[in-house]
Amino acid sequence: MVTIDDFKKLEFRVAKIIEVNDHPNADKLYVIKVSLGDREKQLVAGIKPSYTKEELMGKQVVIADNLEPAVIRGQTSEGMILAVKYTQGIVVLRPDREVELGNLVS
Repeated sequence: MVTIDDFKKLEFRVAKIIEVNDHPNADKLYVIKVSLGDREKQLVAGIKPSYTKEELMGKQVVIADNLEPAVIRGQTSEGMILAVKYTQGIVVLRPDREVELGNLVS
């Protein structure tokens, strides 16, 4: 079980996808650059089987912003895009209307 205090340590923020590239060392991964308004981050996401680059470009998504960076197959990931796995693939979590980038999800 995760305590509410542990959960409060996570920062979920709205970001906009501004660049999507194929991961050079993995078939199912993208290297994605997002904008949080005042800064940009690089993320590695295993969503390539479910989304084309064009479907992702310009979309607002929810990210876990304050995760410790991780190197995934040679590429640094500075956060995580939130998504739902289901029988037909993966669905990225997005706000249902445009909001200010960097807003904290609560």
